[in-house]
Amino acid sequence: MHKMKTHSGAKKRFNVTSKGKVNYKKPGQRHLLTGDSGNQNRKARKLVVVSKTDMRTMKKIMPYKF
Repeated sequence: MHKMKTHSGAKKRFNVTSKGKVNYKKPGQRHLLTGDSGNQNRKARKLVVVSKTDMRTMKKIMPYKF
């Protein structure tokens, strides 16, 4: 059987932690930020953990990261 391919967009956007959780950076932090409040900008800087319901999809698109 052939090797499964990792989704090339996903490997650039998601990182797997040592405990197996998946982190990603929130979108919308490149330009047009003057309309957002400081709170919104600060919260968007932090990494977010992928929910448990989306982990099944993550394991399909990134099979060799887990």
